[in-house]
Amino acid sequence: MGKLFGTDGVRGVAGKDLTCELTLHIGRGTAKVLTELAQGHRPKILIGKDTRVSGDMLETALAAGLCSVGADVELLGVIPTPGVAHLVRKYEADAGIMISASHNPMEFNGIKIFKGDGYKLPDEVENEIESYVLNDGAGIELSSGADIGRVHRMENAVDDYADYLYQHIDADLTGLNVLFDCANGASAAVAQKLFPRLGCQCGFIGTLDDGVSVNDGCGSTHLEAMEKAVREGGYDCGFAFDGDADRCLACDEKGQELDGDKIIALVACDMKERGRLDGNTAVVTVMSNLGFMKYMESQGITTARTAVGDRYVLEEMRAKGYAIGGEQSGHVILLHHATTGDGELTAGKVLKMLARKRSQNPATCMSELNAVYTKYPQVLLNLVADKAQKAAYKDDEYIAGYIESQQQNLMGMGRVLVRVSGTEPKIRVMVEGQDQEAIQQSADRIAEMIRQRIPGVE
Repeated sequence: MGKLFGTDGVRGVAGKDLTCELTLHIGRGTAKVLTELAQGHRPKILIGKDTRVSGDMLETALAAGLCSVGADVELLGVIPTPGVAHLVRKYEADAGIMISASHNPMEFNGIKIFKGDGYKLPDEVENEIESYVLNDGAGIELSSGADIGRVHRMENAVDDYADYLYQHIDADLTGLNVLFDCANGASAAVAQKLFPRLGCQCGFIGTLDDGVSVNDGCGSTHLEAMEKAVREGGYDCGFAFDGDADRCLACDEKGQELDGDKIIALVACDMKERGRLDGNTAVVTVMSNLGFMKYMESQGITTARTAVGDRYVLEEMRAKGYAIGGEQSGHVILLHHATTGDGELTAGKVLKMLARKRSQNPATCMSELNAVYTKYPQVLLNLVADKAQKAAYKDDEYIAGYIESQQQNLMGMGRVLVRVSGTEPKIRVMVEGQDQEAIQQSADRIAEMIRQRIPGVE
C-alpha cells in the first residue's frame, strides 16, 4: 500500500478503498500519536461528517479505533468541515476529524484531521500516523477495562457553530434576497439557521439529507440549477457550497458565475479599503486566472502564488502573516476569523460587503461587482488516471518537453499548467490565454499526447 494522506487527508471509494478496517487503523494510529502528544491526559477527539451514506459506517469504525487506544470521542453529527475546525478549539479537544470527500461524488469519502488549534495536521504528524496504519497497528498497545475510551454525542454542535458564524460575519443583511444551494450536504442545517438570522430573505435548494444526493447535479461543482433559479426567482445573488461547505462559489442576479478568484479579489479590495489587508497581499494558487493577477496589480495589491491545494495557501498565509487567500475552486481562507476555508463564512462576508455598498448606493447590484475584471479564456480538461498512471505522467520526460513546446507556442500570450490532482483520480490540463481557439487546440494536443504515452488514460 502506498502513501495514504494526500493534499487533503485520506480519500477513496468508501467500502472499497476506504474500508472499515483501514478506518479502524487510522483511528488507532491517530489515538496513539495524539496520546503521546497529550502529555498525561486522556485525549478527546471530535468527529464530524457530511451527509454521505457511508459516513455512519466510517464514523463507527473510526470511533472504535480511537476508543480502543484510550481516546474519548465526541460525535458532532452532520456538520461542515470548518465547523469541526472551530469546535475543536471551542470544546478544547486534542483533535477533530472530518469524514467527507468534499466536492467528490457520493461513493467517495475521506478523513481529514485537525489539531487542537484548528489547523490541519502537519506532514510529519500525518506521516507518523500513516506509519502505524501501514503496519497494521504494530507497536500500538490496545486499552482494556476502564482505560477504554468513551463515546458521547454533542447535541449542540450545529447551534454552536452557527452562533460563531453569526458573530464573526456581524452583519445586517436586511433588504437582500439570496438563494443558497447547500449541495445536499453538510451546510444545509447551518445555513437555514444562520442566514435568516442575519436578516436577508432566503431561498434554499440542495437540502436533501438522503445519503446519496450529495453534490449530485448541485452545489459548487454544478452551478446550473442555482444560476437558473436565481434568474427566474428574482434573487439578488446566489451562493453554492460543496458537500462539506469548506468552499463556495456565487452568481449575480443575472446568473453569471463569480468564481473563487472573483470572490477573493472583491473581498481583498474591501479589506484594503478598511485597513484590514495584512501585508497588502492575497495568496492564491497557480490556477488563478491571469485576469485576476492583472486586476490585483492595478489595485496595488500583491499576489503570492502557491501550489494547488488550500493547505499550501494556508502555509504561506501563516508564514508571512497574510489575512486572505484561497483557490479559484472556491476555497477562501479568512485568517482573521477561521483556520480553514469556510464557505458559509465567505458567503456572509461577501453579502456584508454588498449590503455596505448598497447603503452607499442603493442601485448597487452583484453584476456590477462581478464586472470588476475580465477573465482570460481558460480551457480545463480532466483526464481520468489512476495512481500508476499519475506516476507514469510525472516520470515521462517526453511529455514534459511537449508541454514546454506548447507553452512556447503561446508566445507570451498565455500559459500552460498540467498537474495531477491530489484528491481525485485525474490529470488536469489547463491552458489559458487571449486566443480561445489557440488555447483549445493546445489543450487538446497535450491531452492527446498524454493518452498516447500512457495507456488507459481517458
